[in-house]
This record gives sequence, structure tokens and C-alpha cells, in this order.
Amino acid sequence: MVQEEKQKLEAKVKEIIEQLRGYLQADGGDIQFVELTDEKVVYVQLQGHCGSCPHALITLKQGVEAAIKEEIPEIVSVERV
Repeated sequence: MVQEEKQKLEAKVKEIIEQLRGYLQADGGDIQFVELTDEKVVYVQLQGHCGSCPHALITLKQGVEAAIKEEIPEIVSVERV
């Protein structure tokens, strides 16, 4: 992936994450973008209650990943660090 394409994808991912933050913050959690790899895998850090919640994986995959892939289908997955 060329640098310009990566920067555009990263900006889109960050925009979607920013839109989702309010929902997580309402439940005492938060999310922070960490990295977009050349393989189009997004890494995020779940914070607050989301970091220790037993439902965090469901939130990550069915919430965050689904929202990102809906807008940016070329993203392979969203993983937490």
C-alpha cells in the first residue's frame, strides 16, 4: 500500500472511530486508534470499562469492526492491543 493511500484510509478510520467514541464513553469506556498496517489491519486500544469488560470482544468485532468495514470494505480486520 502506498503512503498516500494509507494516509487516506487512516484518516477515514480515525473519523469513524471518533464517531463511535461517544457510544463507548457513555458506558464508561473509550477507544483510541493505534495503527493501520500495510495489510489493512486496524489496531485500537480499548480503554476505561471497555478495557476490562467481558463483552469487549463483541463490541470490538460487531460494533467497531462492523462500522469500519461498512464504510471501508478494504479493511481486513480491527484488533485490540
